[in-house]
Amino acid sequence: MIRIEGLHKAFHEQPVLRGIDLHMPRGMTTVVIGQSGSGKSVLIKHILALLRPDQGRVLVDGEEISALSGAELDRVRTKFGMCFQAAALFDSMDVFENVAFPLAEHSGKPKAEIAEIVEETLDSVGLAGVGRKWPAELSGGMRKRVGVARAIVHRPEIILYDEPTTGLDPITASTINDLVLDIQERLKLTCVVITHDVAATFRVGHRIAFLHDGLINQYGTPDELKSNPTPELARFVERGRAG
Repeated sequence: MIRIEGLHKAFHEQPVLRGIDLHMPRGMTTVVIGQSGSGKSVLIKHILALLRPDQGRVLVDGEEISALSGAELDRVRTKFGMCFQAAALFDSMDVFENVAFPLAEHSGKPKAEIAEIVEETLDSVGLAGVGRKWPAELSGGMRKRVGVARAIVHRPEIILYDEPTTGLDPITASTINDLVLDIQERLKLTCVVITHDVAATFRVGHRIAFLHDGLINQYGTPDELKSNPTPELARFVERGRAG
């Protein structure tokens, strides 16, 4: 479970987050939506303790991570898998090596066991048999799948997705949304999805938080937000569907 309490963050005296309170339930997918520049990426960096709050707290399983450092912070971060917006693959490594990287660096497992885990993980995201391809040989959708495989290969409890469908055509985006759903249901993960994709929001989210003007403007289930949106959310959804 992730809980954010009274989170404030400013850069050069310009407020970005102005008192965020947000509960992200265990075993569910929470989607944080908002227009570009609304502070979604700043929020996700606080969840990983890559940024420290000016005020407020970030708690993971009841532990305030914003107060941790060093080995204690490393311990908490092992609970997380991160799927970056552009996949962030290492171009000098093939697909297998990219996915194996977290295990090779941190697990201490023997190579044979790592190889087995990597092959199983690639198969689980629909990439069986592509381990020896290079990132440059992959389509955008395949790169996203490799990024997802690398995020889950060490069996995290929480996975963070940063704009998982950005840059994809609608059909490929739909397959990535299916993958996000499948992984959450199959592995029972707590998922946080940062996006401005309206279609993805209402498809994959158990809970949706609309970030507007540095605050959570509305929070609830997809049905709750659809049936009674704030004016700001209604405008955001209308623009997203028109785009």
